[in-house]
Amino acid sequence: QDFNDLRALCLSQGLLFEDATFPAHISSIGPNLLPEEKLLQIQWKRPTELQRNPYLIMDGVSRFDIMQGEIGDCWMLAALGSLTLRKQFLENVLPKDQGFQDNYAGIFHFRFWQYGEWVDIVIDDRLPFLNGRYLSVHPRTSNEFWPSLLEKAYAKLRGSYQNLNGGYLSDALVDLTGGVQVQFSLKDPPPDLEEILKAADKSRSLMGCSTSGQAGRNIELRNGIVQGHAYTVTGAVKIPYKNGWKHIIRIWNPWGHGEWKGPWSDDSPQWDRVEPKYREALLRNKDDGEFWMSCENFQEQFSWLYICNNTP
Repeated sequence: QDFNDLRALCLSQGLLFEDATFPAHISSIGPNLLPEEKLLQIQWKRPTELQRNPYLIMDGVSRFDIMQGEIGDCWMLAALGSLTLRKQFLENVLPKDQGFQDNYAGIFHFRFWQYGEWVDIVIDDRLPFLNGRYLSVHPRTSNEFWPSLLEKAYAKLRGSYQNLNGGYLSDALVDLTGGVQVQFSLKDPPPDLEEILKAADKSRSLMGCSTSGQAGRNIELRNGIVQGHAYTVTGAVKIPYKNGWKHIIRIWNPWGHGEWKGPWSDDSPQWDRVEPKYREALLRNKDDGEFWMSCENFQEQFSWLYICNNTP
């Protein structure tokens, strides 16, 4: 499907695009994502029906725009959260020639890397709702729609929303970058893990991590970590602490809430022993799903680390 040709056709006819290849129909959701009675209740709505003034992007693209919906695609959203930190990759995936303000015709497109080339995926902007709530990822800002529309394009690439329900963070990192990914088991980590993390952060690699456990069960431990879940690694730094140095890692939960409660978490006493200039630069005490933890705790709580770069 050619995005420009289809949009021009819709604009000339005064119609909003309806994508016959990924229709507003149960087939696009998938037969087993929900019980049948719920599938029959799904309604499809365009952002223009939901908001008087929708935007594709407001104030730039951020991981904090993303809040996971009913679909178990934390693996893809964790990769997307990492992508938002790397603007040079992001512009490839999210072309700038579209929006709700100019030449709006209900049609959008996104690019993903598949089998050695960039594939352009065209969608209409009808999004699935169940009982008035987003089935898909929902925006933290109610009138910003890039996360929901990008997720829909990825669902189309994979055949249905159901096919996003469980997957591999490593696959999503490659699909969003065309890069090279490497995995480290944290049960048997390399001896220089702290240096690997710092070097990957400095070289602007995308990073994610996952916990062991059954995906889709989402059991939250008392320490705030979710089992069988994927997270984004958003930073790795070494800071002066007490009489030495401390390696700490920043991690984000694609739910948009739910954080680690142990050492170096938002309210932990460790921060009281850190120089104010570091504390002010690093600590955002908000329930936004992002938290710091020590490298030791990181290895204990997570099972895999994924790093993806655009070159080997």
